[in-house]
Amino acid sequence: MCAYGRAIAEPKLSPDGTRVAFVANVLGRAQLIVVPATGGAELTVTSDPPPRPVAAYGGGAFDWTPDGEHLVYAATDGGLWIVPSTGGAPRPVVSKQPDGGVAAPAVSPDGARVAFVVNQQHVAVAPLDGDAWPVRLSTDADFCFDPAWHPDGTEVVWHEWSVPAMPWDESRIAARAADGSGPVKVLAGGPGVSVQQPRFSPDGTRLAYLCDEHGWLNLWVDGAPLVEEEREHGDPSWGLGQRSFAWAPDGRAIAFVRNDNGFGSLEVRNIERGDVTQVGRGVHGGISWRGARIAAVRSGARTPTQVVVYDELARTRTTLARGPVGGFEALELPEPTAVTWQGDDGATVHGRLHAPSAPSATGGDPPPLIVWIHGGPTSQSQVAWNNRLPFFLDRGWAVLFVDHRGSTGHGRAYTQAMAGRWGDLDVADTAAGMRAAAANGWADPSRMVVMGGSAGGFTVLNLLAHHPELCAAGIDLYGVADLFDLNETTHRFEAHYQHSIVGPLPDAADAYRDRSPINLADRITSPLLILQGDADEVVPPAQSQVIADRLRSLGRVVEVHFYEGEGHGWLRPETMVDELHRIESFLRRHVLHRAP
Repeated sequence: MCAYGRAIAEPKLSPDGTRVAFVANVLGRAQLIVVPATGGAELTVTSDPPPRPVAAYGGGAFDWTPDGEHLVYAATDGGLWIVPSTGGAPRPVVSKQPDGGVAAPAVSPDGARVAFVVNQQHVAVAPLDGDAWPVRLSTDADFCFDPAWHPDGTEVVWHEWSVPAMPWDESRIAARAADGSGPVKVLAGGPGVSVQQPRFSPDGTRLAYLCDEHGWLNLWVDGAPLVEEEREHGDPSWGLGQRSFAWAPDGRAIAFVRNDNGFGSLEVRNIERGDVTQVGRGVHGGISWRGARIAAVRSGARTPTQVVVYDELARTRTTLARGPVGGFEALELPEPTAVTWQGDDGATVHGRLHAPSAPSATGGDPPPLIVWIHGGPTSQSQVAWNNRLPFFLDRGWAVLFVDHRGSTGHGRAYTQAMAGRWGDLDVADTAAGMRAAAANGWADPSRMVVMGGSAGGFTVLNLLAHHPELCAAGIDLYGVADLFDLNETTHRFEAHYQHSIVGPLPDAADAYRDRSPINLADRITSPLLILQGDADEVVPPAQSQVIADRLRSLGRVVEVHFYEGEGHGWLRPETMVDELHRIESFLRRHVLHRAP
C-alpha cells in the first residue's frame, strides 16, 4: 500500500474552468491527465515522449493554450511538445536541449508563443508553430525559474538569482519585453531578500509574488505585503513550477496557502475589503483559479494526496483524483502534535510528534521512536501525506519530525540561522529534541532511531558520531559523507550551496573537514543501514560507499544496498517495497530485539 499508487501534481484548470489537467507519475513514468472539473472519467492525453516525471527537484511540466484545445508540455527528451487536450499525436515545438532540457512552459495570452526555461539558466520565448528561432530574454543571471506573461503579451516576468546565493538567500523578480528588446528590469528582491513566483493580475495592472523582506515569506503585491503575518505562504524554490497562490479571474482576490508550523490551509484574501477567508484545511499546492473554481493538490497527515476543486458558488469541494491506493483511512491515523524544545543556546526549536496508530512495537510505553530528519537542509516536513509514515505508525513506532534551525516555515531568521553551521546546528538541535523526547515521555530513551535522506542522512551520520548515547541505530538514505567531495561532484543547482551553509573555501576548510562524517567514522558505534540509488546525481553513490567501507574496516555493524537506476529518491514502487522491508528487518534485529 505504501509503495504503490501514483504521485499527482500541478493541477491546472482549463481556460473556461470546465476541465482540470494534472501530472501523474505511475511506475516511474509521467502522464498528462485531463478530467472534468465536476468529476468524471480521467483521460490520459500523452503517450510518447512522456512529460517530465513528478520527482524531487522537478516541476513546471505543462500549460494550457488559451483556447483550451492543446497542452504544451516539457518532455523527458529535453524538448517542448504540444498535444491536443483530448489526446492524439504530439508535435515538437522546441527541440531537445542538453544538460537538463526545457521546463516551465507558459503560453502567451494570444496562444502564438510560449515562454520557457532552458537548463534552469535562461528564459526564452518561441513561436508555437515553430516558424522562428527562440528569443532569449534573460541575460547574466545564473538561474531562472517560472516565466509568466503580462496579459497584453508584451512582457515576460520571471524569478532569477546569481551564485553563490541560493534562491532562498537572495533572488530577484526580473522582466523584459517578450521580443527581447530593451534591458532586463529588476522589479523586486535583491541583496538579503528572497522572492519567488511572479504573476500579473488579470488586467495586468498589478504584480504579485512572494517575498521575505519583512522576515516571513508572505504574499506581496506591487512592492508591499498584501498578507503580512508570521506564517509562510510558500515553500523554498527547490524546483520549478511552484504555485502557492493564484489571482481570482476578476483580480479582486487572491487564493494563497498558509503554513502554520507545518500545518496547512488554503485561504482567500479579498483585496478590496482586506478580509481573509479559509477555503479548506490541509497542505495545498498547485493553486489554479478559473471562473468560480479553484483547483489544488490537497493532503494531510490522515488525508492521502488528492486533486480537488473548490466551487465558490456551490461551496463544495470535489475530489477529482487520488494518488495513494485505497485503504489508509481504515488505519485511523492520528493527527500529529506540534512540539517545541530548547536548543543548546536556549532558542526554541520546532517539530511534530506522531503517536503510533497501533500498540507500541515493544509492547510497552513509551514507544520506540523514529527521529525523522528532512532533506535540504533548507526544507521542512509539513503535515502532508507521507507514503512511508503509516508503515511505521502501524507497526507501533512513534515518529518525531524535526525542524532544526535552517528549516523553512518558521521565518527567514530561523532559516538563515543555518548560515555557516550545517553539520553543527542541525545536529545540536536534533540531539536536543531527542533529549526532550526522553525527558517528556514521548519515547523509550533506549530505542530512539535517527533516519533521514540526503541532507537528513548527513545529519544522521553526524548524530551517530557526536551523540551515540542517544542513538540506538541510524538509517541513512543517500546521505552526504564527505563535504569536500560533495562540493566537487554535486549537480549544478547545489554547486554553491555549501558556500552559504558551511562556508566559502578555502577559508572554511576546517569546517568541511571536521563536519564530514567520513572523518568521524571511528566515533560511530551504533548499527547503521545505508540505502542509495546508483544513478544519484545530487549525492553521488561514492558518498555512501566510502562511509560503508570505512565503517566495515573498523568492524562496525553496517548494512548497505544500492538500487540500480534510482536517483535522488525512489521512483519505482518495487524499490520502496524493498526499502521498507530492509528498514523493518534492520530495526527488528538491532533495536526491538535487543536488551534496553
